[in-house]
Amino acid sequence: MDDMLHRLIMFLTQIIQVIILAAGCYFWGVSVYGWKRKKEKPAYAVPRKRFAAVIAAHNEELVIAHIIDSLQEQNYPRELFDIFVIADNCTDNTASIAARHGALVYVRSDNDRRGKGHALEWMFRKIYEMGDKYDAVCVFDADNLVSSNFLYEMNKQLCKGHNVIQGYIDSKNPFDSWITCSYSIAFWLSNRIFQLPRYYLGLSCGLCGTGFCVDLSVLKSIGWGATCLTEDLEFTMKLALNGMKVAWAHDAVVYDEKPITLKQSWRQRIRWMQGHADCASKYLGPLFKKAFSQCDLAAFDCAIYLFQPIRFILMGLMTVMLWVQSFYPEAPFYTLQYVFPTTVWYVIVVLQFLYGPLVILSENKFDIRILLGFLVYPFYCLTWVPITIQGFLTRKNKSWNHTKHTRVITIKELEKNQNTLKPTSEASRYQ
Repeated sequence: MDDMLHRLIMFLTQIIQVIILAAGCYFWGVSVYGWKRKKEKPAYAVPRKRFAAVIAAHNEELVIAHIIDSLQEQNYPRELFDIFVIADNCTDNTASIAARHGALVYVRSDNDRRGKGHALEWMFRKIYEMGDKYDAVCVFDADNLVSSNFLYEMNKQLCKGHNVIQGYIDSKNPFDSWITCSYSIAFWLSNRIFQLPRYYLGLSCGLCGTGFCVDLSVLKSIGWGATCLTEDLEFTMKLALNGMKVAWAHDAVVYDEKPITLKQSWRQRIRWMQGHADCASKYLGPLFKKAFSQCDLAAFDCAIYLFQPIRFILMGLMTVMLWVQSFYPEAPFYTLQYVFPTTVWYVIVVLQFLYGPLVILSENKFDIRILLGFLVYPFYCLTWVPITIQGFLTRKNKSWNHTKHTRVITIKELEKNQNTLKPTSEASRYQ
């Protein structure tokens, strides 16, 4: 009996590690295409697309003015875009402050349909009623700051024929705490080795909840309908099922405020995982069906991404197994040391620690604080394991937990401090 149990454990742990290895090789293989930025052909696009810049805000009186001001300073003809603020169930001065700074404010009060996804759907319907006044909508969060060339870059991508475009998500406060630094590292890595390579490979990039643009014809044809806790992920999967892809605009930068404390981060990521589990239950099967029945690589890639949380859990189990095996060598756990020599594992571990910093350095983000951040980044990654488990166990909880934003800084101060990319000469001529 004991021998049979040992063989069963050996078999199960072998399956777990093979799955982890296969998924890891897949994601690493895709990421290789983002190591080097391609020199795209210069694309001069006359500003002609008309944008509705939509900001979803719930009690954001501390930060709402700064995102509006950053949009007012776009290097894009002012008559070609309007700024809309959804004052969603606000109990503070968000609406009045937004109006004073030149936004068109729409007040929404709905205690039954709470959350950003519902607020956006409500606002999109109002934009539809305006006829053909706009060609596309750009969605932002109230805590964001927007680079001055954002609309120009989106116009350029729309003119190339892309209908849904995600911008580069940077950090507004990378050095406020070890949590904000870890968040920033995660987004910088995602931009370069998740989003960019998928754009180059013709797969679908992922929407990030903010800093994205959608052609109104797409919204009208398939509808928004993304009202779960992770509306961005839901709409990405909905696009994939409809044969549409999310493109990437690497130079359209949006600065997002990251949670400062582990408690705030935990709550936010629990919500992300609850929404991820909800999306997986709805879209994983249909996406795999589309992928194999139609040989659709983009649908396959999206399905694999929905599988990511399961991979996190399996990696957590593998970590526990390795710890147990280090104290109890006779433990009946399969180890890939049976496949690869120990020296190969040492090389893999060393490369794993170097991989992230080298990617970040390639983005011209060298800062000793970032390198120090990589020392604590593994601990941030490990927190994903219990968060993923908790998120899946509480996936039926649809309540929206608002993240309070307090980091007050202007776009000019931020770009001066971070020495970020300046607007292109093409865009700046429309200032």
